[in-house]
Amino acid sequence: MGRPRNRRNKNTEQGDFGKKQGSYDTIIKQNTLFELYYKQLNLMPESEFDQFLHTLQQPLPLTFRITSYKSYAMETLRIIKQKHFKYLDEVTTENKDEVVEASSKKGASLVINLSSDSDSKIYKCLSWYPNELAWQVNLSRQDVRKNKHFDEFKKFLINQTENGNLSRQEAVSMIPPLLLDVSPEHKVLDMCAAPGSKTAQLIEFLHQDKVNSVPSGLVVANDLENKRCYLLMHQLKRLESPNFMIINHDSSSLPNFRVDLEESASKSVMYDRILADVPCSGDGTFRKNVDIWTKWNFSHACNLHGIQFRIAKRAVELLKPGGLMVYSTCSLNPVENESVVHNLLESFKDQIEIVDARDKLPGLKTVNGLLKWNLMGKKGEIFENFQQIEHNKQFSNLLRPHMFPPEESVAKRLHLDRCIRVLPHHQDTGGFFITLIRKLPIVNHIDLDKEYLSDAKATGQINLPEADATRTMKAPPAKKLKHVYEENPFQFMDLSSQFLQQDWPKV
Repeated sequence: MGRPRNRRNKNTEQGDFGKKQGSYDTIIKQNTLFELYYKQLNLMPESEFDQFLHTLQQPLPLTFRITSYKSYAMETLRIIKQKHFKYLDEVTTENKDEVVEASSKKGASLVINLSSDSDSKIYKCLSWYPNELAWQVNLSRQDVRKNKHFDEFKKFLINQTENGNLSRQEAVSMIPPLLLDVSPEHKVLDMCAAPGSKTAQLIEFLHQDKVNSVPSGLVVANDLENKRCYLLMHQLKRLESPNFMIINHDSSSLPNFRVDLEESASKSVMYDRILADVPCSGDGTFRKNVDIWTKWNFSHACNLHGIQFRIAKRAVELLKPGGLMVYSTCSLNPVENESVVHNLLESFKDQIEIVDARDKLPGLKTVNGLLKWNLMGKKGEIFENFQQIEHNKQFSNLLRPHMFPPEESVAKRLHLDRCIRVLPHHQDTGGFFITLIRKLPIVNHIDLDKEYLSDAKATGQINLPEADATRTMKAPPAKKLKHVYEENPFQFMDLSSQFLQQDWPKV
């Protein structure tokens, strides 16, 4: 045996602030560089920053939604209101001291924040979600799992989730599928689907037609990791829908699917709706993933910028003209958000535009996208433009020119302010970023879907959601096919050749 290595235990190594990190309960929820960067970024008024930080340090409340297309969705809602919410009211008022004491011994809790106001409720409806089908309960995961007073409620949630009647899902995660406005006839692509909560929403929207139980549309759910595809399957099979398929590909180079047409012809599948909820640094999930407090570094966002752009670029290529896509992250960092959207708009000039979706969900508090931002070095240096670091390889190898903001006039012309950012302290949620993008209709293009063209002819115009229908884009130039050398491992010889007839026997 070789000499044993001196390995450090990850659970006991020294954190950024010189204190041992043993578990989530002992992690110090502070990060100097994070606070420095976001305080000067001006995402919010300076007076709100302390509240913003305080909210990030609190556990995330429990949120769930009722499966909308189930015939007994309204009955499920009635049972929740009349039985389980009534029980929560009783236990948190009559036995409040016992509940608080039990939760305080079990770690991160929201029960201790219960208001003394007799009119306040521990639960509330998410007003921006249609038909009262999404709810928030001010209990943390620890409260529900370990506090005996909530055992009955926990069993109900587990049972109904397994049956497909409920989905436990973070509130901000419910937003992107709502903005896509999916209809039963749409072909929908979810590029980074696992674990599948948003995909489940998309499938639900396909089944909105109560008359036709099997819609003509389809949801294609993709994920890069094979193991996560199995998790995705476990999540989606609860819905008992025949209208989805799961694929395992790198979403940045997702292949074209071809379908057969009449007379031995075929065409590539183009999607009506695409969701690109890309991998990100996740600094909007501090409340859920507490370990990010000790790991956060600005370079993480820079390292992910390239793959985020490539995924979004591939999404635009697969989107049908006139279709909608959502680019979203659970990060607040503009390098992963506005910067990617800006590069996407510049790469597809006059082919895509940002749709103003800020008023599509009444009751949801959001802030506009940034027109100006800056970048940070490893030690907290702030840079406004690439010229400041152009000749310094220490920074220029990480902070690339395309990560910096464009001129403000360009940012306004591209309507980057139409991007949406959800801040945690506004409605007690996680942090999130969403951009709704529309692909402009193409003119003189021979490969358009036949149904798409026939609909346009019948109506005389293309029905486009809240955008300028007069804008069109020119057909892109035909791409030259690259010459590819294919090697065949076998060479087949003619049996009647002279070599086989005369020379081979001698060999």
